Amino acid sequence: MAEKLILAYSGGLDTSVAVRWIKERYDYDVITLTADLGNVDDPESIRKRAIDSGAVGAHVADVRDEFLSDFAYPALKANALYQGIYPLATALGRPLIARLMVEAARREGASAVAHGCTGKGNDQVRLDVSVGALAPDLKVVAPAREWGMTREEEIAYAKRYAIPVPSTLAKPYSTDDNLWGRSIEAGVLEDPWTEPPADVFEWTKSPTEAPDEPRYVEIRFDAGVPVAVDGEELSPVALVGHLSTVAGEHGVGRVDHIEDRLVGIKSREIYEAPAATVLIAAHRAIEGMVLTKDQIRFKDVIAREYAQLVYDGLWFSRLREDLQAFVESSQRFVTGTARVKLHKGQATVVGRQSDLSLYATELATYGTGDLFDQSASPGFIHLWGLPIRTQVQVQGSPE
Repeated sequence: MAEKLILAYSGGLDTSVAVRWIKERYDYDVITLTADLGNVDDPESIRKRAIDSGAVGAHVADVRDEFLSDFAYPALKANALYQGIYPLATALGRPLIARLMVEAARREGASAVAHGCTGKGNDQVRLDVSVGALAPDLKVVAPAREWGMTREEEIAYAKRYAIPVPSTLAKPYSTDDNLWGRSIEAGVLEDPWTEPPADVFEWTKSPTEAPDEPRYVEIRFDAGVPVAVDGEELSPVALVGHLSTVAGEHGVGRVDHIEDRLVGIKSREIYEAPAATVLIAAHRAIEGMVLTKDQIRFKDVIAREYAQLVYDGLWFSRLREDLQAFVESSQRFVTGTARVKLHKGQATVVGRQSDLSLYATELATYGTGDLFDQSASPGFIHLWGLPIRTQVQVQGSPE
C-alpha cells in the first residue's frame, strides 16, 4: 500500500499536473488540500478537479476567519509593510497553509507534504520552513523545482493524461489572491519600464475612472482590531470584504513595486490591497492619538523587522512571537475611530478620535483656552541643549 502525501492544491496548472507526476515519480497516494482564504469560488469544482487529476482524496478548508484573525490582523496591529509598501497578503497566507498541511498529514497518516512552488520564488521557502518548524519529520516534495518542464510542456503533459486544467491558462500573468490582497507578476510586467496594462487589475478601478465625488468611511478599532465601519459592527470577513469593494471602487490599493525577493533577485510585483491599505492608514492614525512619541518610534522599528520576518517565511520563529508580544502590549489602548477619505486612488485620514487620546486641545491650541506654559520653555531648551553645548566646548564646533 502506497504512502500518503498531502498536496497544497490551488486547482491551477502546476498543482493539477503535480497530482499525477507525484504518483509516477514517488508512488504516493495524493490527497489534496485547498485552503479557502477568500479565493475559492466553487469548492465542489476544486474537489472534482483534484479527483479527476488522480487524487485519492480532496479537501477544501474554509479558513477565512482564521486567516484574518490569526495572521492578517496581527500583522495589521504591527503595521507590517514589506519594504514599506507591500501588505504581505501572500506571505501571510503561507504559514496558515503550512499548518493546515501538517494537520491534514497527521489526520490522514501521511508521511509527506507537497506544494506547487517553483525554485525561484519566495513561497517555497515560506512553506518548507514552516512545515519544518511544525513537523520536521515530514518530507517536503516540490515537483515544480524538480520536473524542469516549461509551461507549454506542462500543458502538453496535462493533455496527454487527460488532466483537467482551468480554462484561464492563456492568461499571461501569474496571480495569487486572498482576502488581504492580490498579487500579479510575469508577462509584460517583467519589463519594469512598461506601465501595467488595464487587464492586470481586477479589484481596483483606475484612479482616473474612479468617481469624482470622494467617499468617506469611518473605521472603529478596539484594542488595535477593526470592529466596525460607519457605525456597523462587522465580522472580520465581512469588514475586510466591504472595505475591499468600497476602496477598490475608488482606485485605492494599487502597488507597483520592484521587490527584493528572499532568493536574492529583484522582481517587479503588482499588488491590489484596497482593504489592507485603508486599514493600515486608519490604524496608524489611532496609534498616533493614543501612543507616546517613543512608543511610536520604537514600534516603527518593530514593524520593519516584523514585516521582514513574515516575508522571509519565519512566521513560526521565536523572534516573531517575541515581536508579537510587544505589538499586543502596544495595542491595549489603540481604541477609537478614524475617518478616511477615499478619492482617486488615495486613502487619506482626515479625522480621528479616541476616549484614550493623548491629544489635549488645551495644550495644542494657539487660541483661547491655551494652558501650555510657554515660560517653561527656556529652561527646558537649556537642559535639552546641554549635551551638545558640552561637546562643542570640549571637542569644537562641527564643520
